[in-house]
Amino acid sequence: MTETTPLPAQPTAGDWTRLALPGLIWGTSFYFIAEGLDAFPAIMITPMRIGFGFVTLACVPASRTRVHRDAWRRIALLAVLWMAVPLSMFPFAEERVTSSVTGMLNGATPLFVATVTALVFRARPSRPQVVGLLVGFIGVIAIAIPTMTEGHSSVVGVAMILFALLCYGFALNIAAPLQQQYGALPVLWRTQAVALALTVPFGLTGVGDVHFAWRPLLMVVALGVFGTAIAYVLAATNAGRLGSTRASLSIYLTPVVSLALGAIVRNEVVHLLSVLGCVLALVGAFLAGRKA
Repeated sequence: MTETTPLPAQPTAGDWTRLALPGLIWGTSFYFIAEGLDAFPAIMITPMRIGFGFVTLACVPASRTRVHRDAWRRIALLAVLWMAVPLSMFPFAEERVTSSVTGMLNGATPLFVATVTALVFRARPSRPQVVGLLVGFIGVIAIAIPTMTEGHSSVVGVAMILFALLCYGFALNIAAPLQQQYGALPVLWRTQAVALALTVPFGLTGVGDVHFAWRPLLMVVALGVFGTAIAYVLAATNAGRLGSTRASLSIYLTPVVSLALGAIVRNEVVHLLSVLGCVLALVGAFLAGRKA
């Protein structure tokens, strides 16, 4: 189910640009979520962002290309694992931990992708990959330690983020063959449609808790258009062109951008141990993403 077509031996300059863009965009997503929470309850953030993403993709005719009905089971599973569940975890997590911590932990996504690929899809890791996984998960622990000492609520927040990353580990492996067969836009548009149907009923329960303001709304709109439409298309395209593990490397930029926005713009407290852990997680992810 993963990396079934020949991959380019060495990514081109254009490939590296395509790899960088999703990470840059997703790095802003945790800032947008934090800003959106100033006006909207966490239960509403996910259906709103998916809705804006769905509308954005609907404007592109290629999104409406037909897919075989046999693909709908995998599309529905992708809707759960790539959007409905993990995207719902982040707003609730950011009620408990900072956006910078959320972004730093997301730097571990390649570790979860590589682990799922090895354990579930029977792709035997090389020795450098095993070392990378060990180093990376030590980094994840280091990121989480300062936050988890702040109380039970923070522990729950970190657990939510890690569960979301586990979902991503499965989702990227499922997205690769689907995108290779049908293209990124048709798959993602239908995935968002299913995810929207799953999350809207829950989102409606939070309408009474809205404290409307234009700035948070604009932040959620940007979260949907860029973080839930454009970045997902780029990521799915990368998964089909370059393979699921290599495509996940774009996440390296996410913690850097998230850390900068959280510390500089939102004045969040950033612990040195967490930053060092972020570096370890990224080094580990790099090693885990190598072929041999």
